[in-house]
Amino acid sequence: MLKAKSLYHLIVYSILFIIMLISFFTFIIINNAHEELQEKIKTLKTDYTNSQKTLIKEHVNYVINFIDYYYNQNKNIKPIEVIQKDILDAIELLKITKNPNEYIFIYNFDGKVIQSAALKDTHLENFIEVVDSNGKKVIKELIETSKKEFGGYVDYVWLNPEINKETNKISYAKSYDRWNWTIGRGVYLDEIDKLVQIKEEEYNEKISNYTLQITSLTIMLVLYSIFIYKNATILIVNDVKEIGKYFKESQKNDDPINQNRIIFGEFKVIANYATDAMNNIKLKTHMLEDLNKNLEYKVNEKTKELTNLIESQKKFIKNSVHEINTPLSIIQTNIDLLKMKIPNNKYITNIESGSKIIQNIYDDLSYLVKRDRVIYKKEYLDFAKILKNRMDFFDEIAKSNSLTFNSKIEDDLYIKFNITELQRVIDNNLSNAIKYSYSDSKIIVELYYLNDHEIEFSVTTNSKKIEDTNKIFDDFYRENNARGGFGLGLKIVKDICDKNLVIINLQSNEKETKFTYRFKINENTVT
Repeated sequence: MLKAKSLYHLIVYSILFIIMLISFFTFIIINNAHEELQEKIKTLKTDYTNSQKTLIKEHVNYVINFIDYYYNQNKNIKPIEVIQKDILDAIELLKITKNPNEYIFIYNFDGKVIQSAALKDTHLENFIEVVDSNGKKVIKELIETSKKEFGGYVDYVWLNPEINKETNKISYAKSYDRWNWTIGRGVYLDEIDKLVQIKEEEYNEKISNYTLQITSLTIMLVLYSIFIYKNATILIVNDVKEIGKYFKESQKNDDPINQNRIIFGEFKVIANYATDAMNNIKLKTHMLEDLNKNLEYKVNEKTKELTNLIESQKKFIKNSVHEINTPLSIIQTNIDLLKMKIPNNKYITNIESGSKIIQNIYDDLSYLVKRDRVIYKKEYLDFAKILKNRMDFFDEIAKSNSLTFNSKIEDDLYIKFNITELQRVIDNNLSNAIKYSYSDSKIIVELYYLNDHEIEFSVTTNSKKIEDTNKIFDDFYRENNARGGFGLGLKIVKDICDKNLVIINLQSNEKETKFTYRFKINENTVT
C-alpha cells in the first residue's frame, strides 16, 4: 500500500491512479471492441459463404433443369449432338450475374472439359489429374462429388483471372447422368476480404473516436486534480504550517493559537485540541520536573546507603575470611591427630570431608577479597603434580559421597600460570563434580598435551543435564538449589580463564557433563 508523505504526494498518487484506471478501462473497451469485430468478421464470413453456396447451388440446379427441359422438348426432333450444342450455346449466353468469374463449367466423367469460361481453348482436354497448390485433385473431386444424389461442395485454391492471383474458391457440382456430365459453378471467396477490410476500417475509426474521448477525459481529470492541488491543498498546507508554527512558539510562551489565521473549520477544531494538549503537557512537565528533583534526592540518599552497605559487606567478608582461617587450621590439625590415633574411622572421615569443603569455600572467598588488590604473578608450574595433589585433597570428600576419581593424567606437564589461580580452577571443577555427580559414579579427570603449544584439562561427570549452558558461569547462578553452594565457583573460574586466555568448552547431555579447559603453555598475559 502506498503511503503519502505529504498532500503533494497524495495528489500525485491520485493523478497516477486516475491515469492507471483510465488506461485499464481503455484496454477493456478496446479489447471488447476487438472481440466484437472478430465475432462480426466470423459471422460475416459464415453468412457470406452460406449465401454464396446457396446462390451457386440454385444456379447449377437451374441449368440442369434447363438442360433436362430442352432435351425432353427436342429429343424426338433433333439429334443428341445438336441438342447438346444448342444447350452449350444457350449456357454460354446465359448470364445470371455480371461478374465474369461466376460462370458454369461442365466436365464429363472422364475429366474432359465440355464447357468452361476459364478454359475456352481447352475443349475436350483431360483435367482429371490437375491439382491445386495444396495438392488436391480438384476436377477429380468435383466429378466424384457431383455423382452424389444431391451433389456437393468442394473447397480448393484456384487462379482468379481478375486479380491474376490464386485465391480460395468454393464450387457446387451436380451430375447430369444421362450424358455423364458434371455441371458446376464456383465463387471466389476473396470478395469477403473486401468486406472484412471495410469492417476493420469501421473498427479503427471507432477505436480512434474512443481514444480521443478517453484522452480528452484524462486531460480534464488531470487538469481538475491540478486545480484542486493549487487551490485546496495549498490552503490545507498553510493551515498545517500555522498549527506547526504554534507548537514552536508555545515552547517560549503560553499564548493560545490565533484561529483567525486558520481557514478551514476542521483545522480550527484541531487547533483547539492542540492548545489543550500543549497546556496539559506543560503542566505535566512541571510536575515531572518536581518529581524528578525529589527522586534524584532520594536516589542519592539510597546510593549512599547502598555504598555504605556494600563497604560493610566487603569488610564483613574480609574479617570473616580472616577469622575463619585460625579455627579451620585448628580443626584440620586435630583431625590429623585423631586419624593417627583412630585410623579408618568413618566419623573422622566425614568431619575431614566437611572441613575440606569449608576450606574450599574459604579459598574462594579469600581469592575474591584479594583479587583486586593482589597481582598474581606467573611461574612455570607442574600442572600434573598440582592436579594430583588437589585430587588427593578432595578424595575424602568424594568417598563420603560414594564417588571415585578415574584419572588419565600425563606427567611433567608444565605451564606458565599463577598457582593460586590454577588451584581455584582445579578446586572448583573437582568440587562441583563431587556436588552434582550421581551417587556410585566415577568422576573422570584428564590432563594431556594437545600440541606443542597447548594442553587440555577436562572433568567429566555422570550428572543431570545442564539446561542453560550460557548462564552456568554467571554470578550466584545455580541450576540445582538443593545441593548448596553460593554459585560463585564457576564465575571465579570464568574470570580467571578470560584473563589468561584459557578456552572453555562445556558439553552436557542426559548421560554426562564435560568441562574442558585449553591452556596455553607459555601464555604471557599479565593476570
